[in-house]
Amino acid sequence: MPFKVKPYVSEVTHFLQDLKQSDPQLEAKQKEGRARLWDKPQNPELAKAFKDARVPQKAYVYGSH
Repeated sequence: MPFKVKPYVSEVTHFLQDLKQSDPQLEAKQKEGRARLWDKPQNPELAKAFKDARVPQKAYVYGSH
């Protein structure tokens, strides 16, 4: 007779599942907040200017007297 093991679900997983059930738009709100703060259109010319302006770091930064 096979022994059935109940799959383990942590308290954190239970909490997140309950939170998502209590607020169905939670993931959409999270994506909207991320888009507002982080997902910005990038300017390729400005990115190239930043890359070109980099100064190479010395081999050992703490003893550069």
